[in-house]
Formats: sequence, C-alpha cells, structure tokens
Amino acid sequence: MFGNLRKRLSKRNSNPLNDSSWSGAGTQQIAAKPAGSRTTGLAPPQDNGPFSSSPATRRPNNPSMNPFNSPREAPPAYTPGPAQSTEPSHVVSASSDSDPYAFLKSFDTVFLIDDSGSMAGRSWRETGKAIETITPICTQRDADGIDVYFLNHPDSTLYKNITSAGTVVEIFQSVRPSGSTPTGQRLNKILKPYLQRYEKNPETTKPINIIVITDGEPSDDVESPIIQAAKKLDKLDAPAWQVGIQFFQVGREPGAREHLKQLDDGLRELAGVEELRDIVDTVPFTGDGNAELTAQGIMKVVLGSVNRRLDRNSKELHRKA
Repeated sequence: MFGNLRKRLSKRNSNPLNDSSWSGAGTQQIAAKPAGSRTTGLAPPQDNGPFSSSPATRRPNNPSMNPFNSPREAPPAYTPGPAQSTEPSHVVSASSDSDPYAFLKSFDTVFLIDDSGSMAGRSWRETGKAIETITPICTQRDADGIDVYFLNHPDSTLYKNITSAGTVVEIFQSVRPSGSTPTGQRLNKILKPYLQRYEKNPETTKPINIIVITDGEPSDDVESPIIQAAKKLDKLDAPAWQVGIQFFQVGREPGAREHLKQLDDGLRELAGVEELRDIVDTVPFTGDGNAELTAQGIMKVVLGSVNRRLDRNSKELHRKA
C-alpha cells in the first residue's frame, strides 16, 4: 500500500504545471529583470495578454529607413566660396602688377542676362558656365560690387553692389527662363538714369561696362536706346570709353549672330548719321559640349566694348580713376 501511495506522490511532484517551486522561481526572475533587458531562448515566455503571440517588431535593415540609425542632420549651409573654385587657373590675380584686367577697377560692371523662354536648356547651361568663369574677374576688380539684371525676372536691391562671384551664381541658379526678350527696354532702363547721372556729375561718375548675355534676336527695338545713348555721349563730349555694351551670344539661335553683328558694325548706318561713337561689341560662345572660354575669349568678353578706347587712352583713364 505504501508503495502505491509513494508512486502517486512521485507523479504529482513531477508535473510541471503543478510545480510551485518553478512558478515561484520564474516569477522572481522576471520581476527582478530590468526593463528593456533581453532574454535568452531558455527563459520562460512572459505572459503579455492578448498580444503574447505577436512577434517582436523588426527594425528595418536599411539605415535610411531606420529612425534609430539615421542621423537627423541639417543640410550643409551655403558658403559664398565659388569665387575661388570657379575662377579659371589662367586668370591673373587682381593684385598682380601684370593683371591684364586691372582697368576694370575704373569701371562699374553690369550684367544683363537674357532669361527668356528660348534660353531654357543648352543656352541656360552655357550662360551658367560663362557666369562662373567671368564674374570672379569682375567682382575682384569692382570695389563697390557689380550689378545684375535679368530681362524678365524682377529687379532686386540684393542684385546690386555684389562683391562675391558665389552670390552671382546663387542668384542665377534661382531664376528660371520664361517670357519674351525685351532687351531694348531693359537696356534703356539701365542707360537712361546712368546718362542723367553722368550729365549732372561727369567727373565723379565712373564709366560703365554692360555685359549682355543672350541667345538671340530681341523681341523689341534694341537699336534705338543704343543709338540715343551714343548720341547723348557725343553731345556731352564724354570720354570714348564712358559707356560700353558687350553682347555675348550663347546658344545657336538662327539669325542671332547676324543681328548682333549689325549692332556692332552697322550702328551708324542704322542711325542715319556719318559720325557716331562705337559703344557696342559682340562675341559668340562657339564652344561645344564641355568646352570652356579660353583666356582670349574671356578678355574679349570683359574688355571688348571698351578696349579700343583704352588702347588709345589708357594713361588718361587711369588718371581719372
């Protein structure tokens, strides 16, 4: 009898569902475990109610999708440094005694950029490349900064007296080409107040060098404001270099080169007079693909509309500066 009783007790004690020592130990172990600690595969599962059968949430393996691994860093701030990185290696420093662009210190440089619809695409890219190449030369040599205008984009005081080539590039990149090509109207808006200022204060008004970057023929009358400006300068007996307008053609617009060439060589004929000062020069950008302006090309762009006068009167010009 005692043998049978002993067998029954032995079976009851070996049943894990009735083992009070296991339950107590398990409860103590879980209660003592700090929150968030990991368990091994040998530990008893913790009862989490209705969600006990749900698998643990998996973190994504892609670092860009994982909020625990992705750093929340702000994008790098803009630094006005392109003036150094965009300047071609063959350009001489403004402080050099042999600086071929030194006379630009005596001029106010103005950029008039064609942002009409036809400029979209290749012409706009070529314009950006030209600006990156040319503007460092001008900003380094114009103490009170250069001015930037667009044919359609509204004017801004932020576009005046710019001393950093990087700022010019940043402004250009914020504009999108659209609209017509009112070159004559915009030139007149620059020339008219300048000539009024020169007439009042000829001794203190610096010469102006206007660089027009365009891809084609204007949609308005560009000849009239140029002819009127040339006549006004002749009437005031202004120095030959007082105003220069350089047309720099980008793109491959049909007929554009012929029209600009007529402004360069046929202004007297268009004006119907025998004597009229030459204030216009044109130069095309003929590079293909990734071609860049050569040193000679850069010189032509920034000096073309005034260098003929400077060659004859460079000493007098530097005296006035």
